[in-house]
Amino acid sequence: MKQHLGRQSGVQNVEVSLLNGKVDVTPKEDGQIDPAQLLKATYDSGVTAAEMDMTARGKIVKDSSGSLAIQVEPNRSFALAPNELSKGLESLADTQTMVTVRGQLYKKSAGKKRADPSAPLKLLILEVQNKE
Repeated sequence: MKQHLGRQSGVQNVEVSLLNGKVDVTPKEDGQIDPAQLLKATYDSGVTAAEMDMTARGKIVKDSSGSLAIQVEPNRSFALAPNELSKGLESLADTQTMVTVRGQLYKKSAGKKRADPSAPLKLLILEVQNKE
């Protein structure tokens, strides 16, 4: 699995811990990582992913449907799943305030063997780490 993930575009380093069942992926400084592609690569390596968490830093924006997203680069954003923490960020939408959040991008459904790579991933905010 380390090799499968390490070959993905934008990946600098992959650390696998068999003791706690976690994989940490470090992006390159200028690299863009596609979480859906990482999820697919994980399954392609023969491993089932239980969940995918990420830390993201960017601006809160509203997408074309009026839903909140965190924009991490000019052309890259992650839709936010509605919860109390995301509602607390609504006032920052379309401002220049940078926000760092930790969230869950994927959680395996009970009974499902594989992730659906075509299903859009939404970031469920678990913690707002910083606002600047």
